[in-house]
Amino acid sequence: MCALVALAFLIPLGVSLRDDVRDEALADAARRSALVTGALAVSTEPAAVRRAVEATGDDPATRPVVHGLGGDETAGRALDADLQRARTEKRSVVTDVSGGVLRLDPVVLDGRVAVVEVFVPEADLDEGSGGTWLLLTAVAVALVGAAVIVVDRVAARAVDSTRGLVKAALAVGDGDLGVRVEPSGPRELAEAGYAFNRMADRLVASRTDERELVADLSHRLRTPLTVLRLDAEGLDSDDTSVGSFTPAELDRRRTIRRIRQAIVTLEGEIDVLIKTTRKAVAHEAGPAECDVSEVVRDRMVFWAALAGDQNRPHGVSGAQLRIPAPVPRAELAAALDAVIGNVFRYTPQGTAFEVAVSRRDGYVAIRIDDAGPGIANPDRALRRGASDQGSTGLGLDIAKRVALQANGSVSIDRARLGGASVVMLLADPEATPRQVNRFGLVGRMAREAREQKTGGRRWPRQRPADD
Repeated sequence: MCALVALAFLIPLGVSLRDDVRDEALADAARRSALVTGALAVSTEPAAVRRAVEATGDDPATRPVVHGLGGDETAGRALDADLQRARTEKRSVVTDVSGGVLRLDPVVLDGRVAVVEVFVPEADLDEGSGGTWLLLTAVAVALVGAAVIVVDRVAARAVDSTRGLVKAALAVGDGDLGVRVEPSGPRELAEAGYAFNRMADRLVASRTDERELVADLSHRLRTPLTVLRLDAEGLDSDDTSVGSFTPAELDRRRTIRRIRQAIVTLEGEIDVLIKTTRKAVAHEAGPAECDVSEVVRDRMVFWAALAGDQNRPHGVSGAQLRIPAPVPRAELAAALDAVIGNVFRYTPQGTAFEVAVSRRDGYVAIRIDDAGPGIANPDRALRRGASDQGSTGLGLDIAKRVALQANGSVSIDRARLGGASVVMLLADPEATPRQVNRFGLVGRMAREAREQKTGGRRWPRQRPADD
């Protein structure tokens, strides 16, 4: 087996070396032909051509022969058919003849085509090949001896690599997409290991993208659901416990009640779907980072259409430059939608709101202000599941969870517009946070806003409405 491997390697090498010798001999013939064709380009005088031919070498048997100048061409070895082919195709022709190889180079001269013939003897084509084969035979013997040792080691490495690859493939088949292999062994097995790792990475990315798509589709349903809720709240009362009603009125009120209950149920299902999917995506994708300004701009474009329908003045400030935050983009978008959705849900149509982004003291602050009635009990509003408006109370909890994920916090204060101001603090990944009260920045921002609006007067802490 080892001998066959050595021969399979050395025979093509010997053939390649022989071809190199042949190519070198033909290249020398091309150089000699070029001397004559260059002279023909200058002059076709017999004496000048003869001198050029004699300058190519001392051996008359290998000197070039020029066909087509009207002289004695009996010394040539080329067949008429080969000469005619060179003239017709106007390119160099290499053909085998008895005792060697001919190179025919056509030269166009004033309406006629001459052909320069150069003969390469067989001895020049095979020069040194005998010694080459002897050397290759010696190398083959040495390779056979070395292969006995090398093959055993290579086979052991190949077996180990194959076992590792099979074990990892079985693990992926069982659902463990985190397994990877260390590519090793022969090149083919190493490439298979790299291909396996790329496949596993693509599987993880594909499943993450799929879950992200589900979450995004659910996330996008929130805006039309908000519109449906607002429209449903604008309908008549669905109370059937007080008063007497005609069958038609009773049926209409029950229909309104079913619509409102269906909207609440659908919102709850969407919240659960988003939460579950985001959790799976975050677990698989690991730490992530996004551009806060880009997310704010994108979500405000999304909500601007509904704001226009409800005649709500709105604006964005501080979102011109890139501001990084250590949270996935989808998570931050979900938090913004939850808070902005509360503005649409719990303030009258026509109520203004704005979103501002700032960055200082080691934190990124996202402030959502509205001109509504405000929030009477901020602590209660921030507690999970607590709401006095009949909702699930998960809106601010989503924002709080995202902020905590980014080593930040959420607070509620009086807005510059007069209503509630929800501030999300996210740790700035490009700055070293200082050891300060986490509500210090929020307090300063609120004080600055109040002083700008009231000239130094302080707002009361309580507001008359919940979230």
